[in-house]
Amino acid sequence: MTDPRITQLAKALIRHSCRVQPGENVLLELIDTPEEVGIELIRAVRAAGGVPHINLRRSRITAEMFSGATEPQYGLIAELELSQMQQMQAYIAIRGSDNSFENSAVPADAMRLTQRFMRPVHDHRVCHTKWCVLRWPSPSMAQGAGMSTQAFEDFYFRCCLADYGSLKVAMDRLAERMMRTDRVHIVGPGTDLCFSIKGLPAIPCAGEMNIPDGEVFTAPVRDSVFGTVSYTAPSLYQGIPFDGVKLRFEGGKIVEAHCNSNEDALNKILDSDEGARYIGEFALGVNPEVLLPMRDILFDEKIAGSFHFTPGNAYDNCDNGNRSQVHWDLVCIQRPEYGGGEIYFDDELIRKDGRFLDPDLAVLNPNT
Repeated sequence: MTDPRITQLAKALIRHSCRVQPGENVLLELIDTPEEVGIELIRAVRAAGGVPHINLRRSRITAEMFSGATEPQYGLIAELELSQMQQMQAYIAIRGSDNSFENSAVPADAMRLTQRFMRPVHDHRVCHTKWCVLRWPSPSMAQGAGMSTQAFEDFYFRCCLADYGSLKVAMDRLAERMMRTDRVHIVGPGTDLCFSIKGLPAIPCAGEMNIPDGEVFTAPVRDSVFGTVSYTAPSLYQGIPFDGVKLRFEGGKIVEAHCNSNEDALNKILDSDEGARYIGEFALGVNPEVLLPMRDILFDEKIAGSFHFTPGNAYDNCDNGNRSQVHWDLVCIQRPEYGGGEIYFDDELIRKDGRFLDPDLAVLNPNT
């Protein structure tokens, strides 16, 4: 029997996240997910009057394809996938995996090649479709979160089926305050960071594009970043784990980058292109149900009491002009158990130790 929460999630993705209309083509991309997920999504698309299309993928097979990637091969693959994407009005990807490190053995040059060729597909999807991306719970994700499989599944559905409508009221208020802000100052253990967000939009994310959701993002003025940031959440990028990442900025550029291990890999990523050493996004995580890092950015960037400060490409809807094939959401949690910290907007203390001081934003504070 299908878990009724899968049916509920499928309906939420079609009705709320992607707002599928009659006659719209909807691409469902499913990676290592149970058959029931695809079946419920197909049924939900059809119930909304849409036309379902499906791509089924396996992460081990994809990693093997990446490992021997060539320009002629991925030139053709990208051409075919772009043609498909251009005919879609909506896109939903559910990505499961039994091993978060599946791509760790893929040569860095091969990974960069595939990213370069697939970038137009990604950009068209982001800019020209209604889209939503989410993970599927697995024992490996439960292990990464330090939970039993059953406890993690319950946590997963609790986060994904949150009342995003109620959260959005407070997120809109936070976005309005950010759009009135020029100078941001963030302090904490190993962090003393200053930059401007003047003139850039602030965008609340409440279940439309990522599930689980819960962030308000903007971008710094590209050359305005000075100081240091020490990220307190572990990260995973291109299948490689990174811990204790610390960056130093001058004139917006990352001039020093360190971490506890894989430091050569860290700097190689930041040297992918010129834009990889500049910041494309600044966001505050505000999902009160998401509290612990698990090396899965779709969860970690939503952690209540956190911010992420992202080397690489800026989003078109919050464009500070930075362009890169990299977009790496690195997360700093500022709750007391992670060392605490403060965020100031134009010298006004907005959040201390992960909690907003404005009572109108209290619903965004951690459920602790």
